[in-house]
Amino acid sequence: MIIEHKTLRYKDKIIFEKMILKNFDRMLKPFIENEACFMYLLEGSFQLRTPEKVLQLNIGEGLLAKCSDYFFEQTKADHKDTTKTKGIGIYLYPSMVKELFDFDLSISDFETDYDATKINIDRLFENFINGIEFLLDNPSISNDSMIKIKLKEFLLLLSNTENAPTLLDFVSSLFKPYEYDFKEIITQNIFSNLSISEFATLCGMSISTFQRTFHNVFEQTPAKYILEQRMIKAKKMLRNKNKRISEIAYDCGYQSSSTFNRLFKKSFDLSPSEFRLNEIEH
Repeated sequence: MIIEHKTLRYKDKIIFEKMILKNFDRMLKPFIENEACFMYLLEGSFQLRTPEKVLQLNIGEGLLAKCSDYFFEQTKADHKDTTKTKGIGIYLYPSMVKELFDFDLSISDFETDYDATKINIDRLFENFINGIEFLLDNPSISNDSMIKIKLKEFLLLLSNTENAPTLLDFVSSLFKPYEYDFKEIITQNIFSNLSISEFATLCGMSISTFQRTFHNVFEQTPAKYILEQRMIKAKKMLRNKNKRISEIAYDCGYQSSSTFNRLFKKSFDLSPSEFRLNEIEH
């Protein structure tokens, strides 16, 4: 749930924002164009799920994400009724970067090997973020010229943290989409509690296209293949008698132990507890 959202815009596009969230499990990243995004966490913690990895972000850490489909998530440890997550977001658009630097982004062939990455935050960067938060809290003192100057300053600061040959190369690389492998996306996320529609979103596909592609790759429906892989993992984990069944359910992608128990019994005609007892006895 969003409990506070402040923005500064330039040419009707959000450039800087401050958002405070509370009590959320998973939400799609609030990006709407071919933009890159920087996030800095002021309070709380969350994880960013990209198609191929999960990055944990804590207070005082920054993260740079290229244009793609991501999810913001709270883990069990993060999720408390009193927990708030507060962060600063900065959005970068190709057209705006061209305006700021008079760059032709197409002439650079430099590419980076990530879709999202943590950024080292030094004292200079912290001071910059504090200044942006002040402007967001006091929008009346901001104007288009100031927003452009601050955005240019941000890009110069950010480029110093990367190993790009030039500022042009760094900026250009932000808008070159990372190439994903469909099978790798499924493998990396199969034990999360993603729904089929969320899997499709993470793959940048409609549900029908996702189901068709999935069947072509795995020769099974998504629901059947995902269930089989989770049950295989569950059986292995149940052989460890020190692992609680609720923990095994969560690690296999189930928020609810009752759902896990029902699906396990349907698959093997034994409850998880009964399966574990049989394994111990034999």
